Amino acid sequence: MALRAPKRGARMTVRYIADTHFGHDAILAYDNRPFNSVSEMDRTIIERWNAVVAPEDLTYILGDFCAAGPERWAELLSSLNGEKALIRGNHDDPGTVEAVRPLLADVSEYREILDGERHVVLCHYPMLSFHNQYFGWYHLYGHVHTAFEWNITENCKRLIRNLYVRDDVCRMANVGAMLPYMDYTPRTLDELQSVL
Repeated sequence: MALRAPKRGARMTVRYIADTHFGHDAILAYDNRPFNSVSEMDRTIIERWNAVVAPEDLTYILGDFCAAGPERWAELLSSLNGEKALIRGNHDDPGTVEAVRPLLADVSEYREILDGERHVVLCHYPMLSFHNQYFGWYHLYGHVHTAFEWNITENCKRLIRNLYVRDDVCRMANVGAMLPYMDYTPRTLDELQSVL
């Protein structure tokens, strides 16, 4: 992956978020999002993003970024601090993503990265069997919002941990913007430890 190295002396922080759904009218009701309008939601996410992300930081967007065309994507990407890498989701139109690719540090369907010394598997979709899940790796995903599928995923995670009687297996978390621990704000792996 060809991501920009942090400036000498600068310390890059890596953050994660999924399912921002900028500009998506139906998402307000679907997630019961606490906003009176899409423009209020968009404005709030931009403010919260920029309050925590520094220019030298990198944020992985784990899919379903925006329900609009290339112009709005470009406007949003330019208004958000830091470098942005996209793990494509089912609502991320391929033509639109290709049009804004120069504004993104990386675009992929799936990625395995190092966040400090920790291995992280990134995908828009939850995987109940992910690479090295029994050896301390992490998996971050979105897609399932707070729907029934998220409950199934969380239940499977508990079953696997109970089977192996260890907390370092199946470390996975939904980083959907609408979740209480996300609060429409990109989060670091350290900030997500209580749900991993």
